[in-house]
Amino acid sequence: MSEKKRTKAQEATQAIERIYIAMRHLFNRGFYKPMGVSGRTLREGLLALQPEIYGSIGEDKVELSGLLYVLDRLPNGIEECPIINLTGDEGYQLSNMKSIIPPKRRRNCYRIDKDQMNVEITRGRSDIYDILTHLTFLFIESHKIANRVIINEKGTLTLEWQKFEKIILQEEISNEELEVAMFHSANILGRTFEEVLAVHKALATEEMPNRLLKVIYWLGKLAIDEVLEINKRIILFSPVLRERTGHHMHGERWANRIKRELENQDLLERPVHIISANMHSVMNYLFSKQTITSKKEELNKREVFERLSQPENSKDRKQISDLATNQGMTYLKDVSGTNIDVQIFDLAKMDFDKSYLSAVIDDTNAVLIVMDYAFGEQAFETMDELLKPYKAAKNGPVNLNVHSVSIMGKAGILKGNKGDLMIPQAHVFEGTTDNYPFENEITLADFENEDIEASDGHMITVLGTSLQNKDMLSYFKKSTWNVVGLEMEGAHYQKAIQAASRIRNSINSNVKVRYAYYASDNPLETGSTLASGGLGLTGVKPTYLITEKFLKQIVRQAI
Repeated sequence: MSEKKRTKAQEATQAIERIYIAMRHLFNRGFYKPMGVSGRTLREGLLALQPEIYGSIGEDKVELSGLLYVLDRLPNGIEECPIINLTGDEGYQLSNMKSIIPPKRRRNCYRIDKDQMNVEITRGRSDIYDILTHLTFLFIESHKIANRVIINEKGTLTLEWQKFEKIILQEEISNEELEVAMFHSANILGRTFEEVLAVHKALATEEMPNRLLKVIYWLGKLAIDEVLEINKRIILFSPVLRERTGHHMHGERWANRIKRELENQDLLERPVHIISANMHSVMNYLFSKQTITSKKEELNKREVFERLSQPENSKDRKQISDLATNQGMTYLKDVSGTNIDVQIFDLAKMDFDKSYLSAVIDDTNAVLIVMDYAFGEQAFETMDELLKPYKAAKNGPVNLNVHSVSIMGKAGILKGNKGDLMIPQAHVFEGTTDNYPFENEITLADFENEDIEASDGHMITVLGTSLQNKDMLSYFKKSTWNVVGLEMEGAHYQKAIQAASRIRNSINSNVKVRYAYYASDNPLETGSTLASGGLGLTGVKPTYLITEKFLKQIVRQAI
């Protein structure tokens, strides 16, 4: 790699370090004005880095794909609020306020009044970093709008903005007026009508068919107020959040509930296999053969799983869930604040003869603990607490009989396409010298005959997927680090597993570990970043292939 390229990668790394130092400083301070002097380091760091996920953040035109990505991860209406208060779990659920949950982030948010949005942070520092980078992007884009519509120092606004505002503030907008507003918004954003129309359709919901135009208006309105020094937006961090962050309070509650349930079902002494995955793939793989394939149409495994992923087939999913419950599954909806649901499977109660595992095993007394995806540093908190002894057991402290930990995740791939597999041999923690080599029970050989692209190498556990740019990712790909992908949880999980098995000795030192990732995006390819949309059916094949390899190894281990 050339010296110039290496320098750019180093500059990107330094920009990330500056951003995180700034965020920690502002968090400790307790408040800041994102577009004021206090927020300058964050803004300058993000503009210097120009992460792939935020597209044209460094240009004058407003970035629409990045806007769509960010709005899916922030509460509806946050663009209208000049006051954003990040809080801990402070009992808002006991009020009459209805929580607002973003479509692609499990956060409880509460609109306190027309000016204030409270965002509940219960998943640790990664959650704080995530939302602050998204908000910084949002505010930078909002000032692009203000700069295009403010004509002079007196605060005179363009006629186009005035017409746009008049239409948007109406209670009802006709189709003709809507089209006129979209023409105006295209000019205000520096984008084509075609681009605006595409994002308008993508963001529209039944309740808010014109959400994009409303968002554009309120982003512009609050930015205009800031530029004209009428009112400044502010981000607050509540005292409770600042006090509790990093103390594992939610993770401890979460883990103790699981252990209490194991004790209540007399499962504490049984062999335990922990799986970090979603809340459907393990259950569907274990029980769908008894339901879907018993119907008239003959479906192969992949067709079954594709069918179950379709929104319209909720009856099939309900049937599988009911069957799983009758054959030893317990579902624990989260009440701890981690937002991580759990399924416990007592495999001794399962009818293996009617499952896809019938050729592998007849029966086992193993117990599966399937936990939903953690988020960043939260992976360490939850796994660390889960692997600790259960101190509240009736007969004194008990160590869980953990035989294996299996981690399935989505990751950005550097040498392939969406849906491809990555099999890590080590996790390298971005921005530190920490690295976690391990013996992965999953290898490339497991997927040799599966008609799917797979690569092995090392994974970078990044501080945030929204803070990666091409120069740095290219360095990871081409250097001796031999990086195949990036994700946010691997090093955190492995740190907890190694602490429990090698230092604290709370679980067996020979615990088996399995890691396998499928590519949700390729951040090095334009049009293939996370901002380009989800996997859809492309994700079904890798998800269930990984699930199958995990389960086959687990039940063979249980023989």
